[in-house]
Amino acid sequence: MKPIADLRKDYQLKSLSESDTQDNPIAQFDLWWKEAIESDIDEVNAMTLATAGVDARPTSRIVLLKGYNEEGFVFFTNYESKKGKNLESNPYASLTFYWKELERQVRVEGSVIKTKETESDDYFRSRPLISQLGACTSPQSKVIESRDFLENRFNELSAEYADKEIPRPMHWGGFVVSPVEIEFWQGRAGRLHDRILYKINEEKKWSKVRLAP
Repeated sequence: MKPIADLRKDYQLKSLSESDTQDNPIAQFDLWWKEAIESDIDEVNAMTLATAGVDARPTSRIVLLKGYNEEGFVFFTNYESKKGKNLESNPYASLTFYWKELERQVRVEGSVIKTKETESDDYFRSRPLISQLGACTSPQSKVIESRDFLENRFNELSAEYADKEIPRPMHWGGFVVSPVEIEFWQGRAGRLHDRILYKINEEKKWSKVRLAP
């Protein structure tokens, strides 16, 4: 077996210069997002979400991006989950997209607020019925006695809502990560990667700088 330390890949697909980037990082993300979509990347909207609670201990997991605009990046979850509790006590988060087919990463840091309840309602209703039932079934991040607990609860709710609309649980909804900085990373040969960082100032204007790899 090849030693872990010997596992490496040289990145040579593209480059990233300041002159090639947009003045606004959301516009730049939009360009890269469209390229990622066109590249047929599997689960292109998967992103690592990092949070920390009052104990300042970081924790991370993969969640799915469900929208983005000038206000920020949106995902949905159980508010009573570990990430939900972390964000309630410490409303700041980091997101990382990794699109290996394009040798790219995007890192987002910002404050977090809940989406409007109407937005959470609209998205919940757009989900497949099985996903709606799953959100109602799972006490996310809580200790449960067995798999049977989930399956029995799922079956009970399936029967209960067989002929009617499933209401969105009040403990389930969206979060928006409003960015204060966004970094675009393009892999380059010899580990001399391109890194362009955007930061927002008190006047809500963006500036960009190049970081050493």
